[in-house]
Amino acid sequence: ASPNCKGVRLMSSIAPQPGSLVDEAGLFEIEKPPPVSLADRFLVPPFSLLDRRSGEWQERKRKWLSMGIQSELGRTDRLLSNASGNGWDKGFVSEQIAEQGVTSVFDPVVCELAYRWFSAEGDRVLDPFAGGSVRGVVASTLARWYTGIDLRSEQVEANDTQAHLCSDMRPQWLVGDSARLGNTLPPDAEFDFVFSCPPYADLEQYSDLPADLSTMPYDEFRAAHAEVIRQATGRLRADRFAAWVISDVRDKRGAYRGLVGHTVEAFQDAGLSFYNEAILLDPVGTVRLRAGNLFTRTRKLSRLHQHLLVFVKGDHKRAAQRVSLDFGAEVSA
Repeated sequence: ASPNCKGVRLMSSIAPQPGSLVDEAGLFEIEKPPPVSLADRFLVPPFSLLDRRSGEWQERKRKWLSMGIQSELGRTDRLLSNASGNGWDKGFVSEQIAEQGVTSVFDPVVCELAYRWFSAEGDRVLDPFAGGSVRGVVASTLARWYTGIDLRSEQVEANDTQAHLCSDMRPQWLVGDSARLGNTLPPDAEFDFVFSCPPYADLEQYSDLPADLSTMPYDEFRAAHAEVIRQATGRLRADRFAAWVISDVRDKRGAYRGLVGHTVEAFQDAGLSFYNEAILLDPVGTVRLRAGNLFTRTRKLSRLHQHLLVFVKGDHKRAAQRVSLDFGAEVSA
């Protein structure tokens, strides 16, 4: 009997008889598309562990750097560093300082993920601790309007020499103190994404300027850091994200200071919600050469990770809905 409408079976669910005309015609030999991976959708899987050691990550980083990004320009050849006492491998914040005399360079793939995941094309980005050029160059390449602020005029001048790498959406690097944004930005300047990487207390000292957070005792650093966060997020529009790359450091007694927790507190005090935390797993590098002696002498574990903290201002659903995942752009080798 013919099935009624409610019991109709779709043709695709009927297996053709071997040797039948339908079978010979190959009507059911439909090639299924390959499964779409999380990496295909989001560049890397959106997990709380981001593996900077992977071959795919390193290849992506190589492509970015092949553009000619020289984020180390404007920095002294050797930063004053307390990294060895902190049990650090220095990671992407200072991965080659002690061993090779090369200043720290921020990872462009971390920039790319932060921009693609938590902002949209055409958004205005505020970076209150600009440092080198990389966050500005990547923002411009990904069609974001970037404003970075740095205390040091020589750093801003060096960054401007990298502007030829950028799109028509040229980054803006300004000399100023982000604890006093009103002295640098127009009073009506607002932004769609706040993204930065501050000094890790006194892990590296970047200058001898009084307003440089890396020169301050920790209590002063903590207060100044919180003030920068308050002022920067005060310029953030509602229903937007902020992202901060940070890690903990040790005091002179070898105890961790709690910098990650203090950072979360500062954002919460500024009215934002703590939304995501990702661990950035750093390449082992030369830490394997020092880890044994360090552990034998002090029982300190060599630190091979940092934190990407994400906060939201306003409604998290509206913030997520306005962000488009634009993964069509490729980085030229």
